[in-house]
Amino acid sequence: MKKVLCLGLGKVGTLVATMLSKQFKVTGVDKQKPHYDYKQPFKVVAADVTDKKVMETLIKKHDAVVSALPYFLNKPIAKFAHDLKKHYFDLTEDVPTTDYIMKLSKTAKSVMAPQCGLAPGIIGIIGADLARDFTEVRSIEMRVGALPLYPNGDMGYAFTWSPAGVVNEYINDAEAIHNGKRKMVPSLEEKETIFIDGKAYEAFYTSGGLGTMCKTYEKKVDTLNYKTIRYPGHCDLMKFLIHELDMKKDKQQLEDILKNAKPAVAEDVVIVYAAVEGKQGDKLFRNEYCKSFYNRDVQGHSWRAISWTTAASIVAVIEMVAKGTLPKSGFIKQEEIPFDKFLKTKHGSFFK
Repeated sequence: MKKVLCLGLGKVGTLVATMLSKQFKVTGVDKQKPHYDYKQPFKVVAADVTDKKVMETLIKKHDAVVSALPYFLNKPIAKFAHDLKKHYFDLTEDVPTTDYIMKLSKTAKSVMAPQCGLAPGIIGIIGADLARDFTEVRSIEMRVGALPLYPNGDMGYAFTWSPAGVVNEYINDAEAIHNGKRKMVPSLEEKETIFIDGKAYEAFYTSGGLGTMCKTYEKKVDTLNYKTIRYPGHCDLMKFLIHELDMKKDKQQLEDILKNAKPAVAEDVVIVYAAVEGKQGDKLFRNEYCKSFYNRDVQGHSWRAISWTTAASIVAVIEMVAKGTLPKSGFIKQEEIPFDKFLKTKHGSFFK
């Protein structure tokens, strides 16, 4: 793998291309050439990613395509990559998109690796890694929060990543395993209080965070679930907006309202938490992972926690495919990626 095409040059997409440019020849694509306060170390092409002829031409010239686009633009890109035998990676949390890509992977001559971000993504890698220490697993619980470091207002939130993605995961049902059975559960439900370093947060169901883990662990565990971490009060306000005001029927209006009310901030924190319970030999035990990540300097520029943690997650997986640590073709499940080898990559080491 020598040439990589990065689609979508928002904050995360730009950082993905920047990180990859240290090891590959990278071309970034967006509708408009982005304007940042540093010079991009990669080639930038202004193009419409919905233009099939343009996309086919660009993808043909590269060994791999990385999508940092909104989830609803990924299916045709994945199909081009499949048909042209190019490696495909994305950050989607959308379940139907992932199911579509999984079907494509059955005949793929290259890698098809969606869900390579935070959740789904590294949280599944960590959860599965904890589970490997047990002879019998009872439960796997995973929680991730991307939050403003200094919250304001009752909602305690700022949109530091895709509003479309946030709205999508709040509205769609979530997958889980309860009492040993795989099922769908409503997002924004089963709110719980979670304490991290003595500070109280709330966590509740949102869709997509488990990726393919329910398929992997069905009939193997009693409980498997994923919840999003927020500051207290957030869940009830979102339920009011989405359900009581019935705004789920107009996603675009809901996105616009939220973007206007809660713009991005400069300082944020990403909390990653996972816990596994089960038997180690004949003894019950609970194994936990919890870390908070903050702004980080990458190649001379300060990046928000949500940007670098997401970008480093997908870039580490791309590094592993390029080095042959992961398979060269077919569908890659995040939970099958060895965490110790992930941490040994250039950008996976950021999580140490």
